[in-house]
Amino acid sequence: LASGKTLILSGLLQFPLCIVFGIAVTKLLIWAGIGGTLLSGSGEGSGYIPLYIGFLLAASSTLLVVKLFQETFQMDTMVGRISLGILIFQDIWAIIIIAVQPNFEKPEIIPILVSFIGIALLAVGAVFVAKYILPIGFKWIAKMPELILVAAIAWCFAVVFIGVNMDVFTETAFGFNWHLAVGSSMGALIAGTSIANLPYSTDVLGKVGIVKDFFVTLFFVGLGMGIPVPDGFGVLVMAVLFSGVTILARYVIFFPLLYWTGLDRRNAMVTSTRLAQVSEFTLVIAYAGLQLGHIDNALNSIIIFAFVITALLTPMLYKQADAIHDKLAPLLGRLGFKTPAEVGAGEEESYSVAMLGFHRIASSLLYDLKAKHPDLLKSILVVDFNVGIHQQIAAYGPTVRYGDLSNAETLHHAGVDKARVIVCTIQDDILKGTTNLKIVGEVRRINPKAVIIANAIGLEESRQLYELGADYVYLSRIETAEIITEAVERALAGEIAKYRTAKETAKGKWHERDEIFP
Repeated sequence: LASGKTLILSGLLQFPLCIVFGIAVTKLLIWAGIGGTLLSGSGEGSGYIPLYIGFLLAASSTLLVVKLFQETFQMDTMVGRISLGILIFQDIWAIIIIAVQPNFEKPEIIPILVSFIGIALLAVGAVFVAKYILPIGFKWIAKMPELILVAAIAWCFAVVFIGVNMDVFTETAFGFNWHLAVGSSMGALIAGTSIANLPYSTDVLGKVGIVKDFFVTLFFVGLGMGIPVPDGFGVLVMAVLFSGVTILARYVIFFPLLYWTGLDRRNAMVTSTRLAQVSEFTLVIAYAGLQLGHIDNALNSIIIFAFVITALLTPMLYKQADAIHDKLAPLLGRLGFKTPAEVGAGEEESYSVAMLGFHRIASSLLYDLKAKHPDLLKSILVVDFNVGIHQQIAAYGPTVRYGDLSNAETLHHAGVDKARVIVCTIQDDILKGTTNLKIVGEVRRINPKAVIIANAIGLEESRQLYELGADYVYLSRIETAEIITEAVERALAGEIAKYRTAKETAKGKWHERDEIFP
């Protein structure tokens, strides 16, 4: 991540500070006579109500935030990286809360340590397998891109299954339960992290979107079906009130903390605004609190409705985050928050040339670029699914990413959206599952400013490619015919030997070219 200091300090401090803020707000409302028995409670567990309100304010929704960042292609921006890092810290805090929740009166450190030991064991095992065993299997199935996603999902489910059932394994193997089980969400995070460095990760990331959206839809369907009937008008009023307090906490706690730990004003404000919702983890904590007698049904309903309200507001707040900063800029300046540092376009990784697919034409193109423009090689991106030649390509200097050209998300995550010139080097009769027409259309959508060089087989296809946004279309048969026409003309003039000598002097002898595809 770009800012370790900001992330670590904010991640460690934000959660407890928000809990303290929530407790203070609740105590203030009770003192002011607002909320009645909904906040003051009437049972044995009423003393825990301010604490659970603190939990309500402390965490943001990983589900919603990550989805919006991915949909807008902003996950690899500074705001996206900081937001994701904070969400991971919040998930860790939530695991700690769940571990000590049954013993709030007398918190014990041992359950927390045991939980982290379980996480560490699962992480070490997953990373070991992902580094030394998975590459062998993935390399074998990479020739069939449609199986890459299936294999990745199978790996993730396997890690989650092992994590959830670690207690069963230890009890079976050693005869007693060490309580090492790892929650499914943390297990999934470990599984995804363990394969993030595989060359297939960008392809998986692009294709998993549809599956992810399906399960997200099921989550909200289940949540909607489980929303309780409000027990009086007061529940809805308090839900709206605490939704507002949740958003306020982002500007009172998140924003100053991010700013004071090193993030510039704009990015701190945008990050805070985009994290302004209740977390799905809070629903889990609240449900457990209900079962333990810490809270009653009314407060549980308030938390559920607050989640729904902030979830509905999240897309709007996400889109308007920059505008909110601009409107608050004069006030922020007067409060001592300085103008944000200018962030140049060079902050994010960019490429001079992106080559989509790598076969014989691309092989010769890369060789010629190496001969004529060696300084350009480090800024070339190659996206291709043939893992067997990736090391050879990388040896020339370019960045190589595994990717299925038929998937627009894959192209985006590979970095095609950051290229100045994009070259489609594979002809339609070699492409699988897509065409140059589809590729040009998708590439123009994700990178409107790039110069796109495409190839066509048919004459009519060249016109269609230009209409879709290609800047130059080459037909191998026509450009080859031009060279052969010149050779025929020189042969008829009795100058074929001179022609050959001139070509070999300029280009070298074909059989001496050290290309990736000989």
